[in-house]
Amino acid sequence: MGDSQAWTAAPSAAEQARSVLAGAWSCGVTAENCREELVGAHTVTEDGAVLLDVPEDSVLVTAAICAPRGEPSAVLEFADVAPVPVRKRIRARLWMSGWFTPADGGLAFQATRVVLRRPSGAVVVGLDEFAAAAPDPLTTAEARLLTHLADCHPDAVERLTRLVDSDSLHGAVRVQPLAVDRHGLTLRIERARSDGDVRLPFHRPADDVAQLTERMHVLLAQASAASCPRALQRQRTDGDG
Repeated sequence: MGDSQAWTAAPSAAEQARSVLAGAWSCGVTAENCREELVGAHTVTEDGAVLLDVPEDSVLVTAAICAPRGEPSAVLEFADVAPVPVRKRIRARLWMSGWFTPADGGLAFQATRVVLRRPSGAVVVGLDEFAAAAPDPLTTAEARLLTHLADCHPDAVERLTRLVDSDSLHGAVRVQPLAVDRHGLTLRIERARSDGDVRLPFHRPADDVAQLTERMHVLLAQASAASCPRALQRQRTDGDG
């Protein structure tokens, strides 16, 4: 009996939003007509609430104290940046609007609106859905996994292009691993004047790095059994001349 594909082949908007939040190291904060860029200053609770560790003299503390309670008075911005050097490295942006309250020497942020912008467009994420979602289990390991794949196994990346429709590879000058989550691997196909992304879904979700390794081996075995795309064959022939 074949595998039952009852799972979603890509993360939901709420799951991706929580993954962006979990993986971001920096945070842009706009409040009371001022903006601060904070690095390594935020933590996230299990339900997605954001806690900021800021100096007592920060303008954000003043904004939290002076703002009318319950009224949106701040916007947090997080960027999801591809760990592998590619064009347009920002894969998604997350905006959270709401208000601050002082808490344990820092600031607690209460969100009233969550917006995730992906290449396909922006989507408003429901607050209950956002709080209930969990970040992808591979989020914290993704940067290490993708840079290792790109730097140490370029032959594997090229082999995986055998799973890509040849039309998508027409004019390709470079292919790089762009993203990986429990549901699949995304490749960035760069051309001279454009680029595009292709997703290679796993046969079942991967909940940890060990399972991801097995899923990648399955993809590579499928790629080895596939014929080489004509687009890449032509590129290699041209390059050898």
